[in-house]
Amino acid sequence: MTRLLTVDLGTSVTKVALWDEGGMLATGRAPLRSTPGPGRRVEQDPGSWWESVIEASRRATSGGAASGGSKTPDAVVLTGARQTFVPVDDAGDPVGAALVWSDRRATEEAAELRRDARPAPDEETVTGPPLDGASMAAKMAWLARHEPARLDRARWLVGPRDLVSWRLCGELATDTTMASATGLYDRRGRVAASLVAGRAQLLPPVVDPGTVVGKTGDTEGRALGVPPGTAVVLGAADRPSEVLGSGAGGGRAMVAWGTTANVSLPVDDLPDPLPPELPVTRAAGEGWLLEGGVSAAGTLLEWVAAFTGTELPQLLGAAGQVEPGAQGLVVMPWLFGARAPWWRDDAGAAVVGLGPRHDAGAVARGAIEAVACELVRCLEIMARHGRPARALAVGGSSATDPLWLEILAAMTGLGWWRRRSGEAALAGAALLGARALGLRWRLDDLDPVTSRGEPDPALIERYRRLRPRWDAVAAAVLDLGGHGGDAPCP
Repeated sequence: MTRLLTVDLGTSVTKVALWDEGGMLATGRAPLRSTPGPGRRVEQDPGSWWESVIEASRRATSGGAASGGSKTPDAVVLTGARQTFVPVDDAGDPVGAALVWSDRRATEEAAELRRDARPAPDEETVTGPPLDGASMAAKMAWLARHEPARLDRARWLVGPRDLVSWRLCGELATDTTMASATGLYDRRGRVAASLVAGRAQLLPPVVDPGTVVGKTGDTEGRALGVPPGTAVVLGAADRPSEVLGSGAGGGRAMVAWGTTANVSLPVDDLPDPLPPELPVTRAAGEGWLLEGGVSAAGTLLEWVAAFTGTELPQLLGAAGQVEPGAQGLVVMPWLFGARAPWWRDDAGAAVVGLGPRHDAGAVARGAIEAVACELVRCLEIMARHGRPARALAVGGSSATDPLWLEILAAMTGLGWWRRRSGEAALAGAALLGARALGLRWRLDDLDPVTSRGEPDPALIERYRRLRPRWDAVAAAVLDLGGHGGDAPCP
């Protein structure tokens, strides 16, 4: 029986799962660490990507290739986070630290690009997020201005998943879903010359998701716990993989909670005009994704836990004991700036209404409600552009958390379902890997739906009454920012 090893290189954790057509056989995890720095920098050691994959894979394949056991995979399929990148030389050796997607050092360069970049006459609408301080184009401009030697030494600009794939098989490539999220390509998949400033040669070759790009070498395969000569498949980027692995589509959106939170709605064709508040990216198959994301979800709760000196499980338990509305607290979840639909680099997180009766649980409840409210704003924009969502497929680390599911359903007014594994990105990667090997795996066999839920009408009404206060606080906190009109979207 064919087995696939799927790898998801996230921002804070690398996850690995071993699958056959009947489902997940084993899993492994390894942490990843980001380092904040001056000027809103967020960096990672690129060497930790490979190390985390080895650690997680060994946990998933223990007793497999090394001992001749039954867990030996027939292919390695890779997915991962978007927009994080590092310059590397011809040999694939990193030139300095990686710039994480949440790094916002390039706010000034983003404003200059918005002001000065002129699309070529035949250049169509650029995909990916709006130009802000976190965008790859702006960070390329920042490197050219402040650390030109890094770009001079670079042969490629490479993301975590693609660098690991290169090391595994000796062939460098990225895929269309990952490329479309960089903000460097137009709708037809062509490089936006107006944004790369003559550095298009630094971008990796682009292939379709689910492409076999090579086979594992001797040393690398054994380090990973798979036989040398195992097929290496580039899946899709993490969000398109989650959409595929959740079964979203046909008006059903995917909502994921992890380091960040995201809502992605698959569409066959794009609205005209495109909603300026929402990123548009390629789907893993035909069509597109309308997306909206919050810069901090899991990281926001981790921050609350650290700030209050509370262990995360206890914090979540305490949040579940707090009444809806968080005892009057309103939280803005903008630890790393406000993303969709605001796109404000200058926005910061806030807790409004704090008093002596509030505890860590109230702040945590308010944080979860804040994340859900941001996703609701994005769904409302999709609906205004003729693409309403009618149900939610949930995934990510909180897919089984009753409080998150209750709040999400009530604030969106939509029913939800979740699948057995809770790991939609890895399930999506497994489907793409199976397709690459000519197998006809079915999602409902691989990862069946195990639970469904509907919103509580009374809770829908309660949150509807609270919404004007949240909107007023959001407007007030945004007014405290120092950039105002420099933001790409009002």
